[in-house]
Amino acid sequence: MKSIYRKIFFSILTLSLLLFSAAVVHAYTTAGDEKSIQVAGDQPPQSTVVKPENDTCIQCHLDGSFTSLWTPLARWAVFGSAGVVFLFGIARSASVWRTRSEWIPLPKRLSAWVDDRYQVSDFLKPILSKPVPEWQRRWWYCLGGLTFFFFIVQGMTGIMLAFYYKPTPAEAYASIQFIENEVLLGSAVRMIHHWSANAMIVLAVAHMLRVFIMGAYKPPRELNWVSGVVLGAMTLLFGFTGYLLPWDQRAYWATTVGTEIAGSIPVIGELALVFLRAGWNITSLTLSRFFALHVLILPLITVTTMGMHFIMVRKQGIMKPL
Repeated sequence: MKSIYRKIFFSILTLSLLLFSAAVVHAYTTAGDEKSIQVAGDQPPQSTVVKPENDTCIQCHLDGSFTSLWTPLARWAVFGSAGVVFLFGIARSASVWRTRSEWIPLPKRLSAWVDDRYQVSDFLKPILSKPVPEWQRRWWYCLGGLTFFFFIVQGMTGIMLAFYYKPTPAEAYASIQFIENEVLLGSAVRMIHHWSANAMIVLAVAHMLRVFIMGAYKPPRELNWVSGVVLGAMTLLFGFTGYLLPWDQRAYWATTVGTEIAGSIPVIGELALVFLRAGWNITSLTLSRFFALHVLILPLITVTTMGMHFIMVRKQGIMKPL
């Protein structure tokens, strides 16, 4: 079959399948409307006013006449996904028949397109292809990687919570209650954020203990240890600044105690107290400052220090066990 006839054939076939799918979806959508019209036809008319026709897929959710949100969404998701998969199969088969060569997956095509322009593989290949000795595969060598994993979880769940959180004294606690009670899976996301923070602190301390016990802080790995201590401090500051954000009684008095402890530092205690509270007392400025530290300043410092830490670990390797 010539290429022009093949294109015409597949165009007609694709158009027919799309029309058939649209007809099926339309039939399922309008079936309920026809039944309601038949029932209403048996009753005498109550009014001569003719209401305008509403979009049954949107208007019913706006006026509250249809409370199940998932039925039309699930229907369109199932039929749409099936149609996309079917059309992708047709396109893939047509490409193989046309080029007479093996199909190249889309992710591989995208990576090859990017690599042709930026040569990313030249940078990543030495890092990803480095062999890992058998003694580095024990679980206590994975504590740092697990800490990094929970940091990623913290970032993802924090972004989700930031969509609804309002960092003002009048609305902070109410926004937390709204997340807990009204947002879909909001309570689960907040609990994941909460327990991941605890897990991150525990794993960071365990990782530092492992490094100290095995003597991995000795030359030439001094800067690895310094950057790790900075990351440990950032982890504790994440927990301290995030504790005030719910703006409830426990958060208020815990922050009061924490800032008083910072104020007892010799020489710079009063300066640290005023800096953390944005004044002598805990006010709305304190909440704004803690929120800025929690979502802007600390993440930037942590990501930068973490990149330096990973580069030094990659360059110098992991110290062999004692």
